[in-house]
Amino acid sequence: MAQPGSCAFFYSHATSYSMKLPERLVRAIEAETGKFEGKALARAAVELSARYQREDFSCPVLTSDAHRAAYLAVRLPATLAANARVLEEIKHLAADVEIASMLDLGAGPGTALFAAKETFPELGYATLLESDPSWLKMGERLAEHFDPAIEVTWTQSDLRRPLMVEEHDLVIMSYVLGELPQGAIESIVRSAWKLARKFLVIVEPGTTRGFATINEVRSTLIAAGIAILAPCPHHNVCPMAVAGDWCHFAQRVERTSLHRQLKGGELGFEDEKFSYVVAAREPRSTPAARIVRHPRKHSGHVQLTLCTAEGLKQTTVTKSQKSLYREARKAGWGDGWGVPSTE
Repeated sequence: MAQPGSCAFFYSHATSYSMKLPERLVRAIEAETGKFEGKALARAAVELSARYQREDFSCPVLTSDAHRAAYLAVRLPATLAANARVLEEIKHLAADVEIASMLDLGAGPGTALFAAKETFPELGYATLLESDPSWLKMGERLAEHFDPAIEVTWTQSDLRRPLMVEEHDLVIMSYVLGELPQGAIESIVRSAWKLARKFLVIVEPGTTRGFATINEVRSTLIAAGIAILAPCPHHNVCPMAVAGDWCHFAQRVERTSLHRQLKGGELGFEDEKFSYVVAAREPRSTPAARIVRHPRKHSGHVQLTLCTAEGLKQTTVTKSQKSLYREARKAGWGDGWGVPSTE
């Protein structure tokens, strides 16, 4: 990790790399999906996909155990990959910080827990709040396949009610706020921040609606004087929103055979698009810019679209720039770029 005063802050997540589910989690999912006939599981998967594509959360998305099992097969891998990508960003920008505890608000089957344990080996305690008792039971069964050294507390709780829980190093809300009433978001975020000893992470689908939620959260945090660690390289008005665009990123995830079967896909991977924001209790050095589009790599030059404190900028890095050009050739969508800065 580059420190203040060093010459550069370039790094790459290698977004073309396909994340793969841990084998123990694959086995746990297979144990759950194996309880249902193939046709019932396939029908549930189709219904889930249609609901998510419409972003229709006016009624519960998961109405049966078959829906939940289908979710484990076709959605959990993608959301886990997005969470892991965001948590890796924290690990990169704050490599000296230990994450010993985490609180997941709206935990579902424990997706964020699985991602956090893979990212932070020192994680020893987790509290997972979820309103659906069926998810709690399924999540507990999945967690049995993981490190028994982690102490996990599962609690049934509605996020719209006062959160009766202690502070944790990391607080995360993943693919949750978009399913809650619009008027409840600000108060929930403020309550979540009070419980975050070090970082607050919020992840939403990489759609215009998902980004709108993230941008609202970002504005709320900045107005409260809270430091943004990622992905934003500044605390100004979001230039993507000003341009009528939406800020999102993508993480490739390897599909299991069941995943391909239920989705009817031929490719061995899919790209999960997501929007996110990470707030930090202590301000830290961050990249001066963020690459917000796939770099356009040509023979002899690379074109980058950057989010900066001065707005969106297009820059071209040529082969004559040597070390800078080498970094640009390795750079990916979502990576930091530029000399470190603090606000």
